[in-house]
Amino acid sequence: MYKYNITFVQNKTKSIMTPMILPPDKDPMGTAILDYLSYGKADKLRVFSSMFDEDEIPVRHLFRSFEEMPALERYAIRLCEGKILDVGAGSGCHTLVLQEMGQQVTAIDISPLSVQAMRGRGVTDARLINFFDKNLTEVFDTILFLMNGSGIIGKLANLPAFFNRLRRILSPTGQMLMDSSDLSFLLEDENGNLDIAPEDDYFGEVDFQMRYKQITGDTFDWLYIDFNTLSLHATKAGFKAEKLMEGEHYDYLARVTWR
Repeated sequence: MYKYNITFVQNKTKSIMTPMILPPDKDPMGTAILDYLSYGKADKLRVFSSMFDEDEIPVRHLFRSFEEMPALERYAIRLCEGKILDVGAGSGCHTLVLQEMGQQVTAIDISPLSVQAMRGRGVTDARLINFFDKNLTEVFDTILFLMNGSGIIGKLANLPAFFNRLRRILSPTGQMLMDSSDLSFLLEDENGNLDIAPEDDYFGEVDFQMRYKQITGDTFDWLYIDFNTLSLHATKAGFKAEKLMEGEHYDYLARVTWR
């Protein structure tokens, strides 16, 4: 999967549309993050999917510096302003860069081990909470979903609920910055046309499962969304989307604001 830069669930341990918190014995990524922080190394963090071959996430990559981040992530971070929410912050690499820039940023994750690691690394405001939890009632000026952050949505059918949640916590002049990947290229025939039947599921709906040492997480849904589909649903929900940048591997950065 790395050939197409598809995995990229790297520093995100997120649920779908429920206020779930991961138990430690079902949190392979959080365990790997905490191991790397504690010992400076970690075993293989393996990724499985019914759609792709087995893959591996390099845990060191979750601790990358600003200079080590791809251009798309660096650009998104430079655009952040006001009160910022970093969703699915994982090891806190984006949050820490924003803190160093003097920004006011809150990091959230559903992994208690990741939150523990973030606090150990110096993240000032790291919270164990799901983005969809109604107890998260603050309003933010920038809401950040990086490293194929659209995955949190899980299924295309969840987009209305996602935008409804965004409506409640995004300030009237705020912005959501999200990156994702367009997987339609996987379905192109030899002439460049999409080989999709009407009854097929949306091509960006993927299932994943992670394993680290003896810890195996539950299978979870992850959504990769092409920009046109994102823009269409944003418009229906009363927002507007613009594509800010395209990456080298079918990925892009989008900004969503109020219409």
